[in-house]
Amino acid sequence: MFLALHEIKYEKLRYSLIIAVISLITFLIFIISALALGLANENTDAINSWQTKSVLLTKDSNGNMGQSLMTPEELDPYTNDKHQAIVGITPTTLKDKNHNESIQFIGLKPDEYIAKELQLNSGKKPTQKNEVLISDKLTHYQIGDKIQLGLDSRKYTISGTVKHAKYNMAPVVYGALSNWSTIKGVNPQYLGSGVISKKDQSLNAVNDNFKVLGKSAYLDKLPGYAAQNSTFAFMIIFLILISLIVVTIFLYILTIQKRPNLAVLRAQGIPNTYLLRNTLGETFIIMSSAIMIGAMFTILVALFIPETVPMYFSLKLSLGVAVGILVTGLIGSLIPIRIISKIDPVSVIGG
Repeated sequence: MFLALHEIKYEKLRYSLIIAVISLITFLIFIISALALGLANENTDAINSWQTKSVLLTKDSNGNMGQSLMTPEELDPYTNDKHQAIVGITPTTLKDKNHNESIQFIGLKPDEYIAKELQLNSGKKPTQKNEVLISDKLTHYQIGDKIQLGLDSRKYTISGTVKHAKYNMAPVVYGALSNWSTIKGVNPQYLGSGVISKKDQSLNAVNDNFKVLGKSAYLDKLPGYAAQNSTFAFMIIFLILISLIVVTIFLYILTIQKRPNLAVLRAQGIPNTYLLRNTLGETFIIMSSAIMIGAMFTILVALFIPETVPMYFSLKLSLGVAVGILVTGLIGSLIPIRIISKIDPVSVIGG
């Protein structure tokens, strides 16, 4: 490690440039990771707030709760479990005199667990059929405002705002389940879309037309969710691979340039293992410095990113990304290590 530190101190510009390049790649990886997680939360925030473990809906809905239609008779077996809640979900529009917003309306029964456990940001929970709770992201609207929802011509009053209310990229409006069919514009014979359970293995399909999905399977069925996550995952992987290639090329060129010096050290009796450990130490210093600089730059930039940008920083994910970058950097040092291990002091010195 002493030799590595001495080399870095002697060649400040050269090592500063490689650390700067890796720092920028690291910064980009951290930002993309935060954006990927933020967009994922935009899809799943409401689902996570329900403590969802499994979901029941119709088979012909293709896993999309917004396309599932169930009658009171079909939902009756699921009405007496405190760990389950019937929901009616539909994408629709929220309108008032000045604004028009795309939202997800979610109808709930007030005596079931989802409605009871909603986390209010302000106001109060609905006590009347024509009252609704809106996502705290719908900042254009105030408590007491009169709004219209979907195909329903009636006016609804906003009674409060609720946290963690985004579903499939759209802000959520919670209201009475009995209003769902009118807002969606379907036959009143349908009561809801399906059933949410917060307890493992508590849902059973009592009808051949029903299907039970676990949470991860249900999330993968959300329109665009799986494709979005795959895209960001590949972007992050490719950026990590780019950092691997950059480090490998840099260390390879540096090792080739240092071969005469390394040969002299070998001729003086310096063990081969010492030189190999030095290369690993050098790589560790480069990657660790780059990761720390990239992380600090990310924190600084995050302070100026508007709240409208869906970014979420997870310590667990960030540490995982940092470890991944560090490990790939150490892997990149294997080629220079192989070159060093084959150095013949006599042939390089010219003896």
